[in-house]
Amino acid sequence: MPDVGGVAGDRLRSFIERIERLEEERRALGEDIKEVYSEAKSAGFDLPTMRAVIRIRKMDQDDRDEKQALLDTYMNALGMLESARKRAAG
Repeated sequence: MPDVGGVAGDRLRSFIERIERLEEERRALGEDIKEVYSEAKSAGFDLPTMRAVIRIRKMDQDDRDEKQALLDTYMNALGMLESARKRAAG
């Protein structure tokens, strides 16, 4: 492919084809992830909780601590923290 308007056609084709291959790999990985979630669900695991754990594991410790402190603050403001402690002490 010749240069058109200053664009190297062969190089452009290479980028496009690489992106197309990566998009296909991403779709395949998405299907694999869905399969794993399906297996986990059939084994009795709660998927929203699993997704939350995965999201939390992606955070660094400082971000996790900050999120937990905010959650505790909000729950305390709503009177939910004390009732949760009472249930745990039980």
